[in-house]
Amino acid sequence: MRLEGEPSLGQIDDYNGTETPEKKRLVRNIIIGLLVISAVYGFVKFSFSTPSDYIGTPDNPGINTAKE
Repeated sequence: MRLEGEPSLGQIDDYNGTETPEKKRLVRNIIIGLLVISAVYGFVKFSFSTPSDYIGTPDNPGINTAKE
């Protein structure tokens, strides 16, 4: 059962490996872009989210474990 105006599988560009080079390039560029963005995000998160080694509060000083 096919609706009026609905394309058949043979008419779809991506069916049976007949995708266009532009679509292949676009998908590859999107994947590479997402990998680059996630690598930058991971680097920034790892580099700048180091917790402080100071234990205590200004009112009740604790032990400073930072190496000087």
